[in-house]
Amino acid sequence: MMRAMVTGLSRRFFSRFFLLGVTAVACSAPQRAPEPPSPAPVEPVIRLLVRGDDMAAAHGINIGHIEAYQNGIMRSAEVIVPGPWLPETLKLLKENPGIDVGIHLALTSEWTNVKWRPLTAAPSIVDEDGYFFPMVWANDNYPKSKALREAKFDLKEIEAELRAQIELLKRHIPSLSHGGCHMGCGSADPEVQAIIDRLLVEYGIARDTSGLKRIPIEWPKDKDARTALTGEQRAELFARAIDALTPGDYLFVEHPATDDPEMRAIHHIGYENVAVDRSGVVSMWTDPRVKEAVARRKVQLISYKDLPLLRAQAASP
Repeated sequence: MMRAMVTGLSRRFFSRFFLLGVTAVACSAPQRAPEPPSPAPVEPVIRLLVRGDDMAAAHGINIGHIEAYQNGIMRSAEVIVPGPWLPETLKLLKENPGIDVGIHLALTSEWTNVKWRPLTAAPSIVDEDGYFFPMVWANDNYPKSKALREAKFDLKEIEAELRAQIELLKRHIPSLSHGGCHMGCGSADPEVQAIIDRLLVEYGIARDTSGLKRIPIEWPKDKDARTALTGEQRAELFARAIDALTPGDYLFVEHPATDDPEMRAIHHIGYENVAVDRSGVVSMWTDPRVKEAVARRKVQLISYKDLPLLRAQAASP
């Protein structure tokens, strides 16, 4: 009987010792780190850069831009530095610092009733009255002497003028981010375009929008029919185009302005209904249907300042 008791105690002791040993080994074994969570898939997005052009060319153009920014979807604007309303433009831009400001380099002055001159002495790029030529290329509505392309322009004068425009605007708007060319002035000659490209790089101003697609809007093919569209008609077409967009980065450039006596006096041969046309842009960009389409499709409204970051993100693995 004594032997049976000892044997039972031994078995219980051995079992307890074995369990303690297994527990100790288990506690001392290295723990495997938890698997990191899988990165969330990146949701494709629609980004839209809306830019207005020609600020400083008229009071109505300035007011149209501010309206399109404060109550609409415009985020970027380009300024014609020699324009007669530049002082007001600078004041308005400083009061609305959220606008992404660019320069609209100008070597022409197209309107019949209002003109602007170069900032520098540049006799080779002005007419007999000292104003910029109205057109870049020869136009059937004007004599050839009225086109920059037909003039014997001096490239040094062009570079000095464009440099002066950039430096004036940067002095007042140091955050100047992008640049374009009024009426395609770079097309006057490849060397003119080369000057523009070099100056923009020198002053750290963005130009490249090659990665941005144009919004496919079903505008009337006839130019007069398009410029005669009401703001409501434009908004309907624009909202429909936004609803049809696929993910990607898009650019939409137009010319907002008001419809008032000043703008009705601004025109040139072949483009007479300027006020109606450009006020329609403001109506389109501020229309509830367009803003609702932007919200519905979760469109991200971007500016030129956003492009370097977006491109860096796209390039990263």
